[in-house]
Amino acid sequence: MTRYLLERPHRLVSLTFFSERYESAKSSISEDLTILKRTFKARGTGMLETVPGAAGGARFIPYVTQGEATQFVDEVIASLSEADRFLPGGYLYMSDLLGRPNVLRQIGRLIATQYLSDEVDAVMTVATKGIPIAQSISEYLNVPFVIARHDSQITEGSTVSVNYVSGSSSRIEKMALSKRSLAPGARVLIVDDFMKGGGTLGGMQSLVKEFDATVAGVAVFAEGAFEGERVVPNYTSLLRIHATNDHVDVTPGNFVEQIYTPDRVSLLKK
Repeated sequence: MTRYLLERPHRLVSLTFFSERYESAKSSISEDLTILKRTFKARGTGMLETVPGAAGGARFIPYVTQGEATQFVDEVIASLSEADRFLPGGYLYMSDLLGRPNVLRQIGRLIATQYLSDEVDAVMTVATKGIPIAQSISEYLNVPFVIARHDSQITEGSTVSVNYVSGSSSRIEKMALSKRSLAPGARVLIVDDFMKGGGTLGGMQSLVKEFDATVAGVAVFAEGAFEGERVVPNYTSLLRIHATNDHVDVTPGNFVEQIYTPDRVSLLKK
């Protein structure tokens, strides 16, 4: 039963289903769920929400505690601060981190924590490096993820496209998404691996509006130093990267202020 719930986050599972699956009385299932709820909370695994009534059941909602999140980000910073990651031109190599399943799982759980009680219908990213992050977040929110592309493909059918200005280079870019990707009124979480001026994220916001959908939030793995006003003013970042020609500083992003608000911390303690 524990495994079933962990593999299906945010999905309401009825007591009748568990009772029939494990050939146990509903009273026994209810007692087991009480034990699971207490254990999940003690270990910081997540919340087990119980919904009373004939149509009720149990729903597992994963989260990351603030202490665990801070420790994870500190470990990532230590890894990214290694001297051999510095690339000419003030760039930082971090593709290997975003290819590690354990890192992606933690990123997914951490960003999903911000939407414990907020509805999200889809996660959107742009090809290519943001795809693993979007997939991980969508898994913990139990929603689809969609991929916007700079060039539409015939296999996607009819598409909706927008032009946007890159925030860092001021170039005009194009972004397209299949018409079947989003439903009108959907609440969309926009994610990417890196943000500088925010032009790409702004382009995805414009694309969401073209579908008559709503932006539920914006999250990035890392943000770079940027002089001027970003296209996207409100976002959640795990890391801040300040690169010069001969040095790179990596510090925590704004995730503590954005995710661990007093209301959300109070919810985690219930």
